[in-house]
Order: sequence, then structure tokens, then C-alpha cells
Amino acid sequence: MRWQWTNRFDQKARRLADRHYSRRSPGARQFAPHGRCVVLRTPAADAVWVTSWQWPTSHVMHAWPGAWTCACFRNESPHVSSELIREAVAATRALWPEVPAPGMVTFVDPSKVRHKRDPGRCFRKAGFRPAGATANGLVALQLFPEDMPPAEKPLGLLLASV
Repeated sequence: MRWQWTNRFDQKARRLADRHYSRRSPGARQFAPHGRCVVLRTPAADAVWVTSWQWPTSHVMHAWPGAWTCACFRNESPHVSSELIREAVAATRALWPEVPAPGMVTFVDPSKVRHKRDPGRCFRKAGFRPAGATANGLVALQLFPEDMPPAEKPLGLLLASV
């Protein structure tokens, strides 16, 4: 396990999240969406992951209500992205043992990532499958519960994360 559990106010993680194309308010102290979330970063602060779990009846603006959502993944580390994704899913399962029936989804903007044959390649290598697209053209990828790695606790909670 290469991830440490942290929080939505971790400023080292925020600096990484600020460099992700989906970041709406770079520099804002909080970088994770409202609602329940699991925030992870590597000890070297060179990768960040956020799993969001919105209540199915509120703030869900996609066709997979109830699913965990990868709200942010940024990897500037030497680690293989697909391996970090699998570990982040395992860490999420350790912190939230009851996996929702739709599993986990992520959304990729093909116009904002390096041109590839299949946008979201690292997620696909981690087991995510194409699940359609959003109304605004994002590629939706889904990881079903039966395809998830077993739960594995992340490293201890980061208390001082300035």
C-alpha cells in the first residue's frame, strides 16, 4: 500500500489537485467535493486520489447514482498509475466496507488528456470498463464490485499535512 489517508484540507494534496484539469477553483483550501469522501496521497506528496460518495438523492449529476466516484486522481510519481488506482480502490473499500451495487465510476474528458487510442487508459488497465458518456461528452468508466481488489487499509492518517 502506497497511499496514506488524509483529508480534504491537506495542502500538499491540494497543490497536486490544483494541477488536475477538472479542478474548478485552484488555490481554494478545500479541494474535494461536498459530501462523503476518502482522500489519499502518497507520502512523497506526488500522487493524490479522492473518492466521493454522494447521497443518491442529492447532488448526483450523472447516470450512476449511488456509485463511488473517483473525483480526482493525479499521479506525478514514478509509480504505475493503474497500480495506484487499484490500491486506492482497495483503500476506499477498507474505509467504506459496504461497496455500492454500481461500484465506482470515473469521468474522463478526452479533450483534456494526452491523445490516446482510449481515453482513461490507466483506469481501463486497472479494471474499469467503458460505461457510456455524460451529457457533456465525458467518457464514463465503471469498476464493478466483483472486479475490485480486496480491501486494504491505507497507511495511517496524516495529521500534519501543511
